[in-house]
Amino acid sequence: MALKLYHAEPVANSLKVLIPFKEKGLPFESRYIDLHRFEQHEPWFVAINPEGQVPVLDHDGVIITQSTVINEYLEDAFPDTPPLRPADPVGKARMRWWNKFVDEHVMNFVSMHGWHRLITVLARGIESGEFEKLMERIPLKEQRDKWRNARSGFTKDQLDEAERKVRVAVDRVEKQLGETPWLAGSMYTLADVNFFAHCGNSLGRLFPHIGTRAICPRLLDWAQRIRERPGVVAALRMEDRTDPRLRTFTGEAR
Repeated sequence: MALKLYHAEPVANSLKVLIPFKEKGLPFESRYIDLHRFEQHEPWFVAINPEGQVPVLDHDGVIITQSTVINEYLEDAFPDTPPLRPADPVGKARMRWWNKFVDEHVMNFVSMHGWHRLITVLARGIESGEFEKLMERIPLKEQRDKWRNARSGFTKDQLDEAERKVRVAVDRVEKQLGETPWLAGSMYTLADVNFFAHCGNSLGRLFPHIGTRAICPRLLDWAQRIRERPGVVAALRMEDRTDPRLRTFTGEAR
């Protein structure tokens, strides 16, 4: 068995995959990709993942992309490791519902505020001609648009709508944690990992007016329980070469 994981600093999608590796005790070769130096768009990496994004798992030459897919793949490929997915169909369905919710209704909106506040610094510091050359190397139009938006600045309407989405997500998670100890029920699962990586671990930094005990005490306690897990501690200690100006950033520059 040979596992090689291409990843960035332990935030967002990279953290989302690093946590299961550490929780399950799976040995792997770590290949750090410096997103702020656009290493993910180098020809050698695009040859591995044509979308030019991390994380990417190479399992004995089989390439798996997309963080949610990678995490489910680990559950299927290594059933004898500590599970992060319920065994019963109902539990699986609940976990997957939350994963879909985070992937579609949380991730990009948290990320937008991170990009607006911090990646804009990086994007505006690149000379115009060089910036356009870098944009030509990005395979996905959506990512090119995101970089250009960061450089010019997201609109107030975009940022307000993104914050509204985050508020809705926080309220929904807070309500769920009043009914069950973890998002999918009584078991800590990939759904908890997903929301923690994209929002729970950074809520107080990016949205200090939302991440308060008056608004979401259960969510804050839940996030602290996750931070204290040995596997999460180990994941958060993984390599990080982030520009010091971007240390509080919580969404990956892909």
